[in-house]
Amino acid sequence: MRFIPLCLLALLLTGCVHEYHPISSATPASQHSSEPARKPAPRPAPVKIYTDATDLVSKPFRDLGEVSGDDCQSSTQDSPPNIATARKRMQIKASNLKANAVLLHKCEIVTTTAGCYRAAVCQGSALQVTDQ
Repeated sequence: MRFIPLCLLALLLTGCVHEYHPISSATPASQHSSEPARKPAPRPAPVKIYTDATDLVSKPFRDLGEVSGDDCQSSTQDSPPNIATARKRMQIKASNLKANAVLLHKCEIVTTTAGCYRAAVCQGSALQVTDQ
């Protein structure tokens, strides 16, 4: 009676070995050469946040324009808006303008934004500060 399960096990193992196809070392190299090489996504340059304009008095700088960032809470069930996220998005927009600093004007939570239950909004000026 033990002979039948043993034969079935041997047949199952034989079927698995028959379907095994080893991967040759030449196949991955040809696949990589046909696909374009992916470059890592560029990281934005670090942007320093100045909260007080007097910190910029002794430094030469150029104003590149106004930037803002926001974080939206679509409904009451979503996570609340985060001022840190809005500030980070403002820094990313300033970095896209080739700025290395932002003079922060204000950050606040507002409820009058269209499409948002509540939103965190930060506004500032993108600056190119040169160190002497």
